[in-house]
Amino acid sequence: MNAQINVLFVGESWSSLLLNIKGFDTFHLGRIEDLGRWFKNELSKFPDVNIVHMPNYVAFSDFPSDLDKLKKFDVVVLSDVGSNTLILYPEFFKVPMGPNRLKVLHDYVKKGGGLLMSGGWYSFSGFMGIARYHETPVEEVLPVEISYWDDRIEVPEGISPTILKPEHPIFRDIPLEWPLFLGYNKVKLKHGAELLARIREDPFISVWEFEDGRSMAFTSDLAPHWGTAFVEWQYYGRFWYQTLRWLAKK
Repeated sequence: MNAQINVLFVGESWSSLLLNIKGFDTFHLGRIEDLGRWFKNELSKFPDVNIVHMPNYVAFSDFPSDLDKLKKFDVVVLSDVGSNTLILYPEFFKVPMGPNRLKVLHDYVKKGGGLLMSGGWYSFSGFMGIARYHETPVEEVLPVEISYWDDRIEVPEGISPTILKPEHPIFRDIPLEWPLFLGYNKVKLKHGAELLARIREDPFISVWEFEDGRSMAFTSDLAPHWGTAFVEWQYYGRFWYQTLRWLAKK
């Protein structure tokens, strides 16, 4: 049996407060959206994968600020979680607030951890540049350079990626024809990184070794809306399973 992979999955959630107006009367509705459920549900089919999901509202306070705690996980997945959520603390007016958790994540990869950043409106640079991973310790360990500005490329008509290296372990038994995506984050491949797939002429999947660890940039979404067709693809779970095993060096 394969060795266990422990994964910390961060992001893919938000809270909503709705104001409803019915003539003279108003009322509020609150809800929490979990768009990580496709990723979690598909990977739950593999008994050697253990996923701890840390939604954005939990990560703000509970993302590990200590390297030893983070090293309990083989792979960290960041998906639609902006850098502010990880670099800032609820104790906003405390000096110092605490360790720089982006630097902790950098050191985690440097010492052998695996990191995946998946695309979205709050990944890489993101919507209006708010995700802000440009010139952070996380950008240093990723195989791509991140824009300072809004890096979203919206493709409402849909676009499929081109697989460049089908022999790579993450693509084992997965066809070259992929579903359509509705957008992606535009990044630049770093010198020395390996480009596994492109979308138009931009990086789609890129990887590299950073010191003792590995990292991957997947520039579209592992959830809707960019990944609306992707999450229904029959090879969705298999692809992510093989990706996690590769990142974990297992």
